[in-house]
Amino acid sequence: MIYENQKKFKVRSLLFLVLFLFSTTLISLKILKKVNVQDIRISGSELFSKNDLRNNSSFIFPIRLVFINTNLLEKELKENLSLKNISISRQIFPFGLKIYIQTRIPIAYAERILNDEKILGFVDKDGIFIHKKYAEQNINNLNIQVFGWKEKYKKILSDILISQDNYEFELVKITFSSNGFLTVEEKDLKTISLGFNQNLINYQLKIINNLKNEFKEKNFFEKLDNIDLSNPKKPKIKVFKP
Repeated sequence: MIYENQKKFKVRSLLFLVLFLFSTTLISLKILKKVNVQDIRISGSELFSKNDLRNNSSFIFPIRLVFINTNLLEKELKENLSLKNISISRQIFPFGLKIYIQTRIPIAYAERILNDEKILGFVDKDGIFIHKKYAEQNINNLNIQVFGWKEKYKKILSDILISQDNYEFELVKITFSSNGFLTVEEKDLKTISLGFNQNLINYQLKIINNLKNEFKEKNFFEKLDNIDLSNPKKPKIKVFKP
């Protein structure tokens, strides 16, 4: 009886070893197998194709699964496609790359100049530029336009856009000139010059809100021509001459 049990144990151990070696060999072969475009599976958004992901990374497909640096690939695609977030994982079964994409939500139309070429798109609440072809198509009517977008204006642009949720004024246009001078246009207050100093923006936004409320009470909007808040301690208000 003991001999029979030992024999069964040896057989089971041998089978386990064979299965282990087989699965290990299979996994090793899968890791060394090359990933092609058709081995990419995308979820989270239907906006991007497999070719979009291939064409916006430095990786040349086909590439062996073991050589794919998912962190680098995530960084490249997030930046090149203006994504909110992206998660990439290598998989053996099923073989390939599993990619989850989270897109950004546009809240304003935008225009930027790159290599003397005008590029149309959008910006989100973080001030990130989204190329038109990489934006979700079910966009509701947006009321704000941004001109002269540059990477260095992301923070101040985000502050301005988020202010719409906290204040009562209604901006319709935000413009950065070629030399960085900032001008905004409000629905009732019209053109407002804010200048070059980005550190003043929160103070300037408060003043805009106060002016909106004050002029609304006095029914003063029709008399306004423009407002200069480049020096917020000495605001200049220009009115139409009768």
